[in-house]
Amino acid sequence: MNIILFDQPEIRTALKPFTFTRPTAGIRIGILTIAEKWQKHLEEEVSFLTADYLQEKFPLWVAEEANLIINGALCPNAALVQALEELPQGASLMSGEQLLAAVYSESQLANFDGVHPVEGSVEVPFDGEYNLVEEVWHIYTRNGKEIKEDFQLVTAGRKSQAITDPYTRIYAKENIFIEEGADIKDATLNAEAGPIYIGKDAVIQEGAIVRGPFALCEHGQVMLGAKMRGNTTVGPWSKLGGEVDTSVVFGYSNKGHDGYMGHSVLGEWCNLGADTNTSNLKNNYAPCKVWSFKKDGFVNTGEQFLGLIMGDHAKAGINTMFNTATVVGVGANVFGEGYPRNYIPSYSWEGMVDFLLLHCPG
Repeated sequence: MNIILFDQPEIRTALKPFTFTRPTAGIRIGILTIAEKWQKHLEEEVSFLTADYLQEKFPLWVAEEANLIINGALCPNAALVQALEELPQGASLMSGEQLLAAVYSESQLANFDGVHPVEGSVEVPFDGEYNLVEEVWHIYTRNGKEIKEDFQLVTAGRKSQAITDPYTRIYAKENIFIEEGADIKDATLNAEAGPIYIGKDAVIQEGAIVRGPFALCEHGQVMLGAKMRGNTTVGPWSKLGGEVDTSVVFGYSNKGHDGYMGHSVLGEWCNLGADTNTSNLKNNYAPCKVWSFKKDGFVNTGEQFLGLIMGDHAKAGINTMFNTATVVGVGANVFGEGYPRNYIPSYSWEGMVDFLLLHCPG
């Protein structure tokens, strides 16, 4: 069956700055992106129903008779896959008023608004558990669980490559999977609290300490002496050094030097200069407020820990100090002394000197 991952407009807006440059299903959480998860579960290619300006890069394929459309923020599990396999033509899979998936013809799809079941469709209730990524902080707060789910998915029936380096120390070997070409030297891998996945041609350099759940995707690198705490994903071709905790890096991004990053999400092609640090906890331990593109203002997340949310192609100069719950838009350039603002719009140049000149009288 033809499979389409659709953007629900309100969720898509809430997941900016990441969805400025990709469909909702392009978000990486766990080892894989949401789209890659569905492709592996259903063993089919997928296409995307997303914003018009993204459709050329992320094309839509529509079949005349039957299209299985799935909410692009929805992560698959066994119960959902079974429910979709049993979903009849013209039916909508619902959790309360939330549309999870449907099977529509081309003519029905033409009347689909991205939110509600089309008129005349049969609503089928789904009572099982599921992960719908509706806010940016869901990406890191649910990352550990998704690493565990993806680990089972990508390693099922396969055998891990051996770790041959005599100076690498391993705990809970059964929870560690190494892909072909990975290079690990003089490291500590502790998978007692969750699995550790090391992708194809990935590198863990000397002195690194890694705790699971942890995912290092293909060609990713963990740098010399780095400390990778659990619930962290290093996307493909990314480099992470220093101390990192409960964070997701989508791919092609670098934090190669010392410095702390916690409870954060970086998009693609980001770079954090040497000794960049993120605060992830307020001094009064209060829940974090963060900029919301859906509200066009700050919202209370209810989360005690929230670090940096950085869109694609954004950069930070050396010694940048990010305040708790900072959002940086696409293509922004952050530099200068002191703390930058905790919301930096896309394509802006943010230095404290510029900020003072613009906003202080005299």
